[in-house]
Amino acid sequence: MTDLRHPIFARLYPRLDAASAKAGGDAYRAELLDGTSGRVLEVGAGYGANFPHYPATVTEVVALEPEPRLRAMATHAAGRVSVPVSVRPGLAESLDLDDASFDVAVASLVLCSVSDPVRALSEMRRVLRPGGELRYYEHVRGRTARKIRFQRCADLAWPLIAGGCHVSRRTDEWIAGSGFTVRAERRFEFPPGRLPNPASPHVIGVAVRD
Repeated sequence: MTDLRHPIFARLYPRLDAASAKAGGDAYRAELLDGTSGRVLEVGAGYGANFPHYPATVTEVVALEPEPRLRAMATHAAGRVSVPVSVRPGLAESLDLDDASFDVAVASLVLCSVSDPVRALSEMRRVLRPGGELRYYEHVRGRTARKIRFQRCADLAWPLIAGGCHVSRRTDEWIAGSGFTVRAERRFEFPPGRLPNPASPHVIGVAVRD
């Protein structure tokens, strides 16, 4: 079994995410998954926040989560939705799954925390069928020099308190350079607020496996 234990973060994250959902996070998750169909792989499923947003056109979701407390919560959440969801341990960087066996791969606020995001993208591409979709909703590096400096400073401590999350990663650039063609993408700041937030730059998009 592949476990990555973040016991404090695992206790706090569902509460923090519930506040995020009320601020608009649920709408982004719904946008992320709108129109998905067939067999879906979700990496870093957390406590299962995406599960209620999968449409009926999805025939199966294989959800991987390496943190045991979050995985247990995701297993409970899977039993409360109509789409079939199986929750398993697993790392995005090393998928024990067959080549070209999924129609869609979902990365939702997870590529910021994996140890090797480029390898994780390569693995997701491998298990997608040709023409399959990568749906992504992620923290990304800011666009101004001031924001990037702020994020780099935050990354000295942020991963220690946020389950390994890094806020300054160029995830959108890595997706475009990992054998995917970006079909739709938009950037936005979330949550809205006046206080500086190193994790506010986000991207949501759809890319197709070449």
